[in-house]
Amino acid sequence: MNDISGVPRGLVTTATAGLLLASGANVVTATEPCGSFGECKVIVEINSTDGDIGFHWLADGDDLLRTTIRDPDWRAVYTNRARGPLREQTLTETFGESAEPFCRESLKEDEDDRVVTLEEFRELWRDGPYYFIGLDSEREFLFGTTELTYFLPAAPENLTVAGGIVSWAPGSTLGECASEAELTELVSEGVLPIHPMHVPLESWEVVLELEDGSNRKFSVQLPPAQTSVTLPAEFISSLPPNTPAKAEVGAIGGDLSIGDNDNATFTELGDLCLNEQDDGCVED
Repeated sequence: MNDISGVPRGLVTTATAGLLLASGANVVTATEPCGSFGECKVIVEINSTDGDIGFHWLADGDDLLRTTIRDPDWRAVYTNRARGPLREQTLTETFGESAEPFCRESLKEDEDDRVVTLEEFRELWRDGPYYFIGLDSEREFLFGTTELTYFLPAAPENLTVAGGIVSWAPGSTLGECASEAELTELVSEGVLPIHPMHVPLESWEVVLELEDGSNRKFSVQLPPAQTSVTLPAEFISSLPPNTPAKAEVGAIGGDLSIGDNDNATFTELGDLCLNEQDDGCVED
């Protein structure tokens, strides 16, 4: 589920729009201080189209030499340490994501593909407090705590791109990972605390990414009540004929009663052809 730079998506909370002309992905940010860290966050991200699931994290502090994340059982799940010239210059923001295995056996494309079901993922990554511990260049420790929840927002559905408009609808499933009926069963079994179709949304994240090697994209965050966006005319007119692209819409939400909690479920639509002429976007 990585986009072209490998930077995690889904942690964005500031409503912004624009063309990202570098190779970076959506900017990863949180919105609330986390103890003595400026920011910290752990989330669950699901790609409902490909049917994969991952654990993402973010930590931000000043002049860091080392950062460790511990789960609710106090087990270290991630550690980084600056060395050499990076130790001299120190670290600030650190973010990353786990590998994202398929969530169903039937989705495997190769015998070696790993499968982690929702139930197994839930056991692997316990909900509850995740502890961030940092050491800065003054040899002072930083501490912060953030919650991982299984308030997983339902996947956007009916995603279309037509006439310069991206539109979608709120969903009731996790796409390839779980049907509405399967999710009802997972709730009744206590695997999930709430059905995804009832998870409160914080925003929609919309990305139209060009697949012409330019690394350009249009990206915007929208309020939950809005389910369409018109692509900027200047963006579309700047593209040559037959520009291949893909669109994705993410439902960003979670247990908003605890504050900055925003898991992400994305739906993708590929094989788009912008400014289509003649034979359209012909594959090499």
